[in-house]
Amino acid sequence: MTEDILINISPYETRVAVIQQGAVQELHLERTSQKGYVGNVYLGKVARVLPGMQSAFIDIGLGRAAFLHIADIRESRNERAHGGQHLTPIEKLLFEGQTLMVQVIKDPIGTKGARLSTQISIAGRMLVYLPYDPHIGISQRIESEAERSQLRDRLQSLLAPDEKGGYIVRTQAEDATDEELAADIAYLRKLWGIMQQQARTQGAPWLLHEDLTLAQRVLRDVVGADTASIQVDSRENFAKLLAWAREFTPSVVGRLSHYAGERPLFDLYNADEEITRALSRRVDLKSGGYLIIDQTEALTTIDVNTGGFVGGRNFDDTIFKTNLEAAQAIARQLRLRNLGGIVILDFIDMENPEHREAVLAELRKALARDRTRITLNGFTQLGLVEMTRKRTRESLTHMLCESCPTCGGRGHVKTARTVCYEILREILREARQFNPKEFRVLASQSVVDLFLEEESQNLAALGDFTGKPISLQVEGIYSQEQYDIILV
Repeated sequence: MTEDILINISPYETRVAVIQQGAVQELHLERTSQKGYVGNVYLGKVARVLPGMQSAFIDIGLGRAAFLHIADIRESRNERAHGGQHLTPIEKLLFEGQTLMVQVIKDPIGTKGARLSTQISIAGRMLVYLPYDPHIGISQRIESEAERSQLRDRLQSLLAPDEKGGYIVRTQAEDATDEELAADIAYLRKLWGIMQQQARTQGAPWLLHEDLTLAQRVLRDVVGADTASIQVDSRENFAKLLAWAREFTPSVVGRLSHYAGERPLFDLYNADEEITRALSRRVDLKSGGYLIIDQTEALTTIDVNTGGFVGGRNFDDTIFKTNLEAAQAIARQLRLRNLGGIVILDFIDMENPEHREAVLAELRKALARDRTRITLNGFTQLGLVEMTRKRTRESLTHMLCESCPTCGGRGHVKTARTVCYEILREILREARQFNPKEFRVLASQSVVDLFLEEESQNLAALGDFTGKPISLQVEGIYSQEQYDIILV
């Protein structure tokens, strides 16, 4: 299935849309003020060691300390790999004030700092260099054992006898020549040499290596054999990308073009509308069914509903067809919204075991297009499907939105009547402590209207009980939950 890639670049952000069959399948966003840190290598300083959590906080100059768990420390990983019975505790490996070379493996998310690893990996066009891990790995997407063995032998023949590090062969290297592989090896070695030199001469915290821009990463990681065209709407950045591609990804040069049309690039495929829909809680299916997607701190839940779909021959058939369509839509929404972590799928209950297996097979097929690592389990006893999707960057919602200042992220607000009763209780509380001449209530229009109409009797009764007049004043800038009581 062919795809087109749209790259919209402005001084403040870069947006990338991957289009298949006229519909947006993936969205990538990077803002200049919020650029991700995954892949960056820092010279950090150990700020605090936590033996109880077997973790440490590392100062890498981001303002908020980053997090390093013992499982991500190179020496500890080596002990585990060799079946060590008594693993060295973190307090024996690190000490406060120690200088350490670390790499960001997960961006800061919410209140959590970046997650780090001391197992450095540097990505090239066709290879990933592992300076501290002397082995050769092959991308899991290359499935043929014969091809995997051939690539491993070819790479081994290109390495120097005294090679200390290791490499992972990326999917892009399937059709690479020996010259291209050798060029990538030389580039990665040179880059590592520069980083080592800086680590010896600079003081911590210090940025040793910064990952590529989003547009460059797209050319390196996203573009594949199925990519028909790559359009860039900035002439200046197109020239820079073209020069970069000629050096590092020459195979994409012929597909790279500058878009100079009058209409905005993203308008060609309604990508902006797709972004708006991707922020919605509800996703409508063509059949009339719909998904409800709720994202929480710990996990994401996706609920499938039949809605107005009654097209099947019987109820079981209707449910089955809705679930099949939902499986495709769920896979697409995970990519669009960049949802990660634990995901719980609540398909409509199916009695037929064959229907369950067919829906699970359809979901696996749809998820196979995802470039992010996914683990999918079958149906649980409760009829739910559990899966995980690797999370390294913020989701689209977290990047583009913030908690509602009115409801505080709850997704609902107190009714006007609830607020009225809160105000009555507060006035009674104040009357017992103070002796003002009057209580003046400042509240929203809806709350004041309710006090003047249905709740007027309760307000008057409270005034008689306290022996103080109660006046009302509308504040247009107040939300329905906001109010103040002024003692006059």
